Amino acid sequence: MEIKSISIIVAMQQEANPIISALGLVYSGKISEQLPMLNYEGITNGVNVNLVTNGICPTYGIDLVASQPSILSTYVCVEKRKPSLIINAGTAGGFKKYGANIGDVYLGSPHVCFHDRRINLPGFSEYGMGFYTTYPCEVMAKKMALKTGVVSTGNSLDFSDDDKRVMDTYKGSVKDMEAAAVGWVANLLQIPFIAVKAITDIVDGSTPTKDEFLNNLELASENLAAQLAKIVCFLSTNDLH
Repeated sequence: MEIKSISIIVAMQQEANPIISALGLVYSGKISEQLPMLNYEGITNGVNVNLVTNGICPTYGIDLVASQPSILSTYVCVEKRKPSLIINAGTAGGFKKYGANIGDVYLGSPHVCFHDRRINLPGFSEYGMGFYTTYPCEVMAKKMALKTGVVSTGNSLDFSDDDKRVMDTYKGSVKDMEAAAVGWVANLLQIPFIAVKAITDIVDGSTPTKDEFLNNLELASENLAAQLAKIVCFLSTNDLH
């Protein structure tokens, strides 16, 4: 597959800023005048790249995190930019039982899921989890020495026993708040999709998630940006298969 353009969907501005700098992107305004999502664009290694942040909530004045804003960002971005490939980039929690360390960067593979859409009805349980396919990235992961695993999405920062039970069924090794939402839109529209996540906190560790997240957000975002710049360059010159 020839990749001519890449759209990167990022929830938080603090996550996005190092990526914008690393890729040399320039702010070009809102992706849609009616919405808070912001657009940055440029050319990296001959590939047109744009990055969309979810923007700031007009009611609460904070970054628009979690699934609903990410769905909207992705759909509007696709309508406006028609990308060859979508990347959801951001920070996430990892698990020591699967070997995660603070600052690790993961590629989502072979799919992304939801862990907090529990619909205990015939057929709806599978729909709730989703299993949205990511574009094959094993070759890239091996060449770039990146970890891979199932990225699992929920709309809460905490981690309940029910979340754990669901994630254990598909060995979810990265916990975030956006990937499966972006993956759903990408799969519906049949656009190749990759999730790239940097670890801020160890979910099954002893430190409270909110403390670890805040303490490690800058480090994880810098690692994310460095690896994402390499990923975009790799994608511009290689087939992922």
